[in-house]
Amino acid sequence: MDTKIGAVDACKPACSDVGSLPSNVAVSTIHDSIPSTFVNSSEATLGGHIARRLVQIGVTDVFTVPGDFNLTLLDHLIAEPGLTNIGCCNELNAGYAADGYARSRGVGACVVTFTVGGLSVLNAIAGAYSENLPVICIVGGPNSNDYGTNRILHHTIGLPDFSQELRCFQTVTCYQAVVNNLEDAHELIDTAISTSLKESKPVYISIGCNLAGIPHPTFSREPVPFSLSPKWSNKMGLEAAVEAAAEFLNKAVKPVLLGGPKLRVAKACDAFVELADACGYSFAVMPSAKGLVPEDHPHFIGTYWGAVSTAFCAEIVESADAYLFAGPIFNDYSSVGYSLLLKKEKAIIVQPERVVVGNGPSFGCVLMKDFLGALAKRLKRNSTSYDNYHRIYVPEGHPLKAVPREPLRVNVLFQHIQKMLSSETAVIAETGDSWFNCQKLKLPRGCGYEFQMQYGSIGWSVGATLGYAQAVPEKRVIACIGDGSFQVTAQDVSTMIRCGQRTIIFLINNGGYTIEVEIHDGPYNVIKNWNYTGLINAIHNGEGKCWTAKIHCEEELIEAIETATGAKKDCLCFLEVIAHKDDTSKELLEWGSRVSAANSRPPNPQ
Repeated sequence: MDTKIGAVDACKPACSDVGSLPSNVAVSTIHDSIPSTFVNSSEATLGGHIARRLVQIGVTDVFTVPGDFNLTLLDHLIAEPGLTNIGCCNELNAGYAADGYARSRGVGACVVTFTVGGLSVLNAIAGAYSENLPVICIVGGPNSNDYGTNRILHHTIGLPDFSQELRCFQTVTCYQAVVNNLEDAHELIDTAISTSLKESKPVYISIGCNLAGIPHPTFSREPVPFSLSPKWSNKMGLEAAVEAAAEFLNKAVKPVLLGGPKLRVAKACDAFVELADACGYSFAVMPSAKGLVPEDHPHFIGTYWGAVSTAFCAEIVESADAYLFAGPIFNDYSSVGYSLLLKKEKAIIVQPERVVVGNGPSFGCVLMKDFLGALAKRLKRNSTSYDNYHRIYVPEGHPLKAVPREPLRVNVLFQHIQKMLSSETAVIAETGDSWFNCQKLKLPRGCGYEFQMQYGSIGWSVGATLGYAQAVPEKRVIACIGDGSFQVTAQDVSTMIRCGQRTIIFLINNGGYTIEVEIHDGPYNVIKNWNYTGLINAIHNGEGKCWTAKIHCEEELIEAIETATGAKKDCLCFLEVIAHKDDTSKELLEWGSRVSAANSRPPNPQ
């Protein structure tokens, strides 16, 4: 399904709904003529305009925390029939929920109050910025009469300067709009929203608390749908880049393709698959690109993550004599402590708007989607790297069979999670060992997959699960969350229950921050154990549909999954899995030691 926000295609990965709008959402398109539709004078308000704009771009749910500066604005948002208010337990989770929503719908929105709310949501907005997600962050601001008066307001740090919140947001958003008069409000809001969509980054909009309910002539008509100017490749640059890359790859003996996380922001997921179809190379994904391309493709060889890659993938990639990376991010985590065995002179690096071939040349103003599509027509078919993979590949084994009532092992848990996956599910992996265990899951076509690798904020998955599940209610979300991360953001399981979501949460209780233990151990990595099922039962409190189970062995796991997918399929299911504190994936053990080595490098000599 091809979808559009305004005139700009939303990225739709071939194997999931990630980054594109679902078919049941109305999105604005560009018309030759727009009929003039007048808004009822009582609804021709700033708040009403924001609500209509959000619905128009595909946002039907907005994640909010009320505060005295945003209450009138919330009145107008909830008055919009096409918009549902999702009240969250705290601003951080509201931001994470907007992040998760944007991953599925293509754009998300949250509303908080001035400074105390804004600075609370800031961490989530920074994460969305790092992941190239368009999130509209709206803050209820001070009364417009208070600007420039030297007054001190509550919810501030006690200074008459109201710009502290704005300054904090400037580095984690691509546009900031402070609306403290109605004359230019229409322009500021539309510029902010359209910039977020064009740049695929969060924006900050502050609305004076006394302005949201005031009618104004600029809001008297239904807003004209956005017409976002598409970006174009420089034709000469595109042709030169394709020619150089084709020459580079066609003379290689065993080239490979690798997909990176910026495939999404470049809207090039389909183009990447078309290139793989055309050239016959084996292809893999970087860990943060899992879910963006179909894993049932005949030449897909797994996740390339250096020393912790899926079986036989790194051997093929690192022995290749040429590799094309589409949209990579090489940071200390994705490079396993800067230990990838790659050579720059063998690589073509394709970023959203730039192509670099080997050590040079470099071509700017070349869109990734255009480049991959044109390159597909110029490459000779070469399946050598895949043939090599096929020759050396040995199917993965199975975990040792457990004796009756043996304490459950994590590898057995994920063997059973694998069987739950289908086109009607989506996986959310929390920061921690779930990163590595979920990477090994084989995604059926249509199965969604999300995790936050660049920012890696523990606790992200609870809010993100709330937002993702709200965006695609037809999918059943399976969230894998460690106990340490869960303690950071647990409250909004309450919101999931209130919204009637059917998520299955696997809470892996192993007594601490396991990923930190493998990087650098210490007593600070041990946490207070909670009765997690007891906590969720208390949150449930008999209202809504929720079912919990505490799992100690494989027999209990099998029974719990049967119940969660059967009798309780319409409930939120919270499964607390008791695991040994040292039961980790082998990939985490390897990755942790390498990241530890990178973190502990001594200072360079001065």
